[in-house]
Formats: sequence, structure tokens, C-alpha cells
Amino acid sequence: MASSLTFDPSVVELFIALTSGASLLIVPNPIKMMPLKLSAALFHRHRVTVLQATPTFLRRFGAQLIKSTVLSASTSLRVLALGGEAFPALNVLRSWKAKENKTHVFNLYGITEVSSWATCYRIPEEVLSADLRFDSPVPLGSPLLGTTVEVRDATGSAVVDGEGHVFIGGKERICFLDDEVTVPLNTMRETGDFVRVKDAKMFFLGRKDNQIKRHGKRLNIECVQQAAESLCHVEACAVTWYRQEKLILFVVPKDNLARDSLKELQKHLPTYAIPDELVLIETLPFTLHGKIDVSELSKIYSNHLNSRRHDSKLSGAEELWERLQYLWKSLLSLPDDSPSISKDSLFLYSGGNSLKSLRFHDEIENLAGKAIPGLLEVILSSSIAEIYQHVLKAVFSSEDQIMNHNTVKRKLNESSGGEFHGEYTKPKSRRYFNAAAGLIAFIALNRGNRMLSVTSPESLMNPYNAGQAGTELRQQASYSSAVTSNTMKYEVTENKSGKNRSNPEIASKANETGTHSVEQAPSEETLLKMPEKLILHVRWKSNMGKCVDASPLVIIPATDDLSATVYVGSHSHTMQAIDLYSGKIKWERILGDRIESSACVSKCGNFIIVGCYNGLVYVLRSHNGEIHCIFTTEDAVKSCAVVHPSTGLVYIGSHDQHIYALDIYKEECVWKLHCEGGAVFSSPYLSILPDHLYVATLGGLLLAVNPDTGNKIWKSSCGKPLFSSPHCSEQYVCIGCVDGNVYCFSHSGEKVWQFSTGGPVFSSPCISSLTKQEIYFGSHDCFIYCCNMEGNLLWKFETTSSVYATPFVFHSHDLESETLLAATSTDGTVWVLNAKNGLVAGVDKLPGEVFSSPVVCGSRLVVGCRNNYVYCLDLCIAEKTRTTRMC
Repeated sequence: MASSLTFDPSVVELFIALTSGASLLIVPNPIKMMPLKLSAALFHRHRVTVLQATPTFLRRFGAQLIKSTVLSASTSLRVLALGGEAFPALNVLRSWKAKENKTHVFNLYGITEVSSWATCYRIPEEVLSADLRFDSPVPLGSPLLGTTVEVRDATGSAVVDGEGHVFIGGKERICFLDDEVTVPLNTMRETGDFVRVKDAKMFFLGRKDNQIKRHGKRLNIECVQQAAESLCHVEACAVTWYRQEKLILFVVPKDNLARDSLKELQKHLPTYAIPDELVLIETLPFTLHGKIDVSELSKIYSNHLNSRRHDSKLSGAEELWERLQYLWKSLLSLPDDSPSISKDSLFLYSGGNSLKSLRFHDEIENLAGKAIPGLLEVILSSSIAEIYQHVLKAVFSSEDQIMNHNTVKRKLNESSGGEFHGEYTKPKSRRYFNAAAGLIAFIALNRGNRMLSVTSPESLMNPYNAGQAGTELRQQASYSSAVTSNTMKYEVTENKSGKNRSNPEIASKANETGTHSVEQAPSEETLLKMPEKLILHVRWKSNMGKCVDASPLVIIPATDDLSATVYVGSHSHTMQAIDLYSGKIKWERILGDRIESSACVSKCGNFIIVGCYNGLVYVLRSHNGEIHCIFTTEDAVKSCAVVHPSTGLVYIGSHDQHIYALDIYKEECVWKLHCEGGAVFSSPYLSILPDHLYVATLGGLLLAVNPDTGNKIWKSSCGKPLFSSPHCSEQYVCIGCVDGNVYCFSHSGEKVWQFSTGGPVFSSPCISSLTKQEIYFGSHDCFIYCCNMEGNLLWKFETTSSVYATPFVFHSHDLESETLLAATSTDGTVWVLNAKNGLVAGVDKLPGEVFSSPVVCGSRLVVGCRNNYVYCLDLCIAEKTRTTRMC
């Protein structure tokens, strides 16, 4: 009995033994951990004749012991049935069998949902002959009596030749799962396994959760494991997709296995399947069910990284150059014997991306044994020669103590308020934008639930209008217009503990004009309504030529909600304005380089602002896309701009390490601030109470800046790069970090709490605008999280891949639902969750990777995709909503 009682094959072992009159040997778990004692108990003392086990259980003996005892010529073992995992490669199995061994070997396949075995295949003796050199995949075999096996494609159609998804069931084979009390006849269970059908035979390809997307190619890590296992120096091995970022090969070596053995894999695997790193271990960890313990392997690799960080030493400049070349080639999957990297090669233009840049950054710091300030932005924007010089100066400088990253972790409020002064061209008194004549009343929706609502006296509107597009204006403050003469000013209403607080003078003016409104709390009945299921289907899609990583901007005019427009850019240099309802392109403009920056609308609504890879910030006319003016920075602009609702100033960051305040009407830069923490990748965030502009850098620095003057108010170091954008509540500022944490600071710069996830956090926090008490964000650990404002986990939802994009909270009266959360995972899955409990309300899959953040307007969700399209999905109620009243 190799299986534990909690593993369903144990039922087969028990009843086959009992019904056939055989003895059943039950071995204590400690004995299973000792190969020599286990083999002695099974094959010498008790002479076991039938063994059903996982391949991992068998590998535990080691190749030498398998050949000399388990599958020796004199073994007692009559039947060896392997299941629960991918069957070993045939050439490996041949190497395990002694020449005169007569054991019959079977490949078993099945799932718990149909009580273990479903198919069986006996490996022909001639195939196992040591004289044969050919290798071929092993079929899953024929269905057992009463079992039906079907292979279906993505549309549900039967597959007779090709790849598909396995379903298992049968007329006489019924299993009850969870709380089921009845099961219809012919119920087919989804297995989560993929196979290839050829000549009426099924060949296992791998599990759905073992399929990854790497270097743009789909890969099953079990294929990598089988290829590695075939190497002559490999005793046993396992492959893991560590944090959805690195492909790690763990090897139990037969003898002195050189790490250069990875080169051997290049003969058996495509370039995109070559592991990032080889880790030697003494034995494979396994679960109680006899399978490889993936979580334990992750811990082993984490410890390996820590030890390497301490042990890594560089002997000199020459070795540094060689190691940089090696790391460059390894991360970009280039053969070791490929030509040396040209000194002027740029990482991003050689096939690198943000995640690979982070890995390059971490590998270099591990190599150096210390943190290297400013390294990430050098990798992102400079040549390998410049990276080399930067690292050389940091590692071998006689004054390297000056570079110690701990020096930046001093208390923020201890730093001088005048330490960072921007460059100014204008007086710093608050200037209110005079635009009554050209004002367009509108609501603008951007990623992360950010909303700008601008209204005029002629067209006052509730934020829920225009297709119920919005919630309150960004950050716990509701902006409504009060026009005095020809000047538009904004008023702020804060809600604390359900009480409305405002400046008496402002409140008085608001009541006179009728523009002041307080958000009403949703009724109990409304909160408890929830659709049984939402169906997501494509309303339209627009071809943008190349990847659409930018997040859409949706603008809904107050006077005509049918003319709502989506603005979005792509890698093809193209900027499009698309009708939200019809998908018709209103205009298209080709800019000077790739666009990853999400668009932003000016305060007057007449202009769209977007950054570009060529270092320019374009101001386009919103109605026709014509260029109004252009601002120049000194490096790529990936940051999304934000507009001050009072002054109309536009704030945007650049990879040149500056944040800019732009007056698009006078076409001048009001101030720019050098952010000593590094390049500004993420979007700044404007808080009204207090009046702060928050800026994050790739150097791990979060800054609070005076939006009028550009003076630094405070700064805080998170220690690792910040790709996430900050987001504010009344009390706090939250931001995600690549160290896997979400940090929360007070508006005075003190760290209040941090929440840890299992992977880097690129996703920007999204704060619920309805309750103002929940924070939503995603992580590369494949989870979407919901925390309260104290940093306590309320729920988390596991997705099908890492989450890069920012979630979007919305409350749509069109769907008659309570608050919902739209989110995407990088494999292209679009999720709509119940924001209160994380339950799935609807799901769809786009045909490409998704790094764009979704924006929801009413019952329409807009998001970009890396298959070159931007999509608009309709959210439809599949069944009638029901109202559940509290007991």
C-alpha cells in the first residue's frame, strides 16, 4: 500500500488486495523515507508482487537501487503500475530495468472525481527491450469497463486528431462530489488535463495548471522534466515555475554533475524551454500522496537564493564583465556559445521586458552581494557597457559604504523640507483654470477606479449617470463645480463615519447653486442583490497593429452619453479614439514611438494627454486627434498623467527621473522635480486633502510633493522598485512593491502597515469609492487580494496566472448588482468578482496576454490585449437576479 489513506488510489489498493485474496503490506511512513529499508521490506522480507505508485515514489529508490532490487532479474515484483503523475520517459524506464527483468509495467490514468483509475495501458515488452534505442510517448491506454473518456477542444467539440481537454464519466460510473446528492447519468467530469489524440490513442501533454507562457510560447513544464530526466548524470529531477517568473530545474545527481549540463538540454528542448537555473539537491521532497512537493521546492530555492547572496564574491572587473554577459544571455535564452554581447546593446531592445529586467537586477545584486542604487533604471535605459560601469563603481569603489542602501531608510520627517526643490518658471500661488467658455461637462474613467467628474451649471449631473459609469471622484472626495464669474473651482466633501464635513462657506455656496451633493449609502436591499451569473461576450474589438498594454480612458459627455469615447494607445505608435457603444474608430493618430502610457483628459475635456517611448508628452485634441502641443523629456514616458481639478496642471513622470508639472494651455513647464529615487515608471496620484502629489520611483522611493511648487514634503524608501502607482484614502497612501508587499503610509509619511503576498506586486491598489474601506490589488503569486484599511485580509481569489493589471471597482445599476470588481490575469482571463466576498460573478478569456487594466462603464468593460486588439465586453445577466433578505 504505497498510497496514504487520504489519496484516492489507496481505495484501489485496499479492495483489489481484499477481493483477490492477497495480503496487503502497509508500511509506516518513516520507512518510506528510507529507500534501503523500504526496498528490503518490500522485496526481501515480504516479497511484494504488485506495486501501484507514483513515479516520484519509485524515483525515491534511486536508479541504482531500482535496477538492482525493484526491477532486478530476480525481483518478486510481478506488476508495477505507475499513475498520479506523468509517466517517465521510456529511455529512463529502460535504464531502470535489469536485462532479464519480467515485471509488467502499466501506465494508469484517472482522477479523484471518478474514483481513481479510468484508463490503463500495458507497456509492451518489446518496447522495454534494452536493445531498442527509439523513444516514443506512452499512451494513456483504453478506458476501463463502464468508463467513458472524451477529448474536447475549447469550443466543446470532440477531438479525433489533435490536442484537447480530457473529460471522464460513464453511464455506470457515478461519483458524488462535495454536497452532491444526485448526479445525472452520463455526467462528464472535467479533468484539467491536456492530451494529444493521434491514431485513436491519447498521449498526455500535462495539466492545465502546469502549462505556462514563457518567452511568448506555451510550455508544459512536465516536458522539461522528462527531457532533463533523460540526461545520463541525472538521478531524479523536478521543474518548478518559481513565482511565475523563473523556470528552475532541481536535480538529484548520480555523480558529479556539472552545472554546464544545462547545455545538454539545448539538444532536447527549444530555446524558450531551457530552465533559468539548475539547483542540485540530495533528494526530492514529496507530499503524503507520494507526489513532488512543489511548495517545498520553492522554499529550497528561496534558501538557495539567500545563501548565494551571502556567498557570492566577485574577484575583479574582468569577472564582472563575464558574469554580466552570462546573465544577459541566460535571461534572454541565448546559447552560451553565442557571440559576445555588443557593448552598446540595450536590454529592452534585445528581447528583455520589465520582469526580466527585475530578474537581471536581482541576479546582479546577488552577484555583488549588496544593493546597488539606481541599477534598475540603468538596466531599463542603458547599454550593457553602462550597466557594467554602474556596477563596477558600486562594487569596487573604495567609498562603497556611501552607496549603502540602508542610509536612505532614515525617518522621512527628519529630512529637510527644502532638500528637493524643483525648477520653477512661474509664481507658486494657486492658479485656477479659466475655461468656462470652452468647458465640456463630462465624466472620465481611468484604471484603478479613478474618476474625474466635471460639470457645468447648464448640465449638472449625478456621478451615476452616463450609464452609471462612476462612483465618486477620485480619493474619498467628491468634486462638484461652483462657477464664480468665469472661473471654475472645485469643492471637496469628505465622508468620515457617515458624517458630512465641509467648509461652511463652500457648503453655503453649494446649497445656493444646487451643485452640492452627498453620496447616499446604498440600501440593504440593494447591497444584497447579486446576479446568479454574468455572461461576458465581445461587443467589439479594434485592431491597433501591435500589443495594447496601455489601459483605456473612457470619457462620457454629460449632454450625450451615446457619444462616450474610449482613448487608448499601443506598441504600434497608434492612438485611437473609439466609440464605446459601436466600436467605430472616431480618429486615429500615429505618434513617434511605442505607447504604454494610459491617456489622461484635460480639465476642460478638450485635450487628451499621453506619454510616448520617444520621451515626448503629446497633447491631442480630443475630438479629432490633432496635436495641440508637445512637451519634451529626456527619456521614455510610460507614466500616465494626472490633472489637477483646480489649476488644470498636468503631472507626469519620465524615465529621466523627473516629475513634470505642465500647463497645456500656456504650453509651458511650470516646474520639474528630480526624483533622486530613480526613474518614474508609475503614475503620480493627486490627493486633495491633504494637497499632495504622490510619486513613486524605480529606486523604491515614494515622495509626497507640493503640487503647486514642486517642493518635496516627505519621502520614504520601500527598498525595492515601485512599478505600482500610489492610491489614497482619507487617511492613508498605499502602494505595491516588487518585494511582494503592499505598503501603507500616513499622509505625513509614517509607515502604518504592510501586507505580504507571494510574488511581486505590479498592480496598483484600488480603493473602493463606495465604502472607502476596502483595498483591492493583484500579485504575481496569481491571487487578487482584498484588505481593509487596517491591512487585514478580507478575502483573496486565486486566478489562473499572475496579476499585473489594476482592478476596477464598480457599481452598475444596469446589472442590478451590488459592488463588483473587474480584474485581469496575464493569461488573458477577464474576471468579474463580487467585491464583498471575492466570488466569481463572470469570467471570459481573451486570445492573448493582458497587462492592460480594465475600465468599466455601465455594463461595458474595456481592456487592451497583447494580441493587438482593444476589446469591449458586454456584461450581461445570465439569470434573473434574486434578492436575499437577511434572517
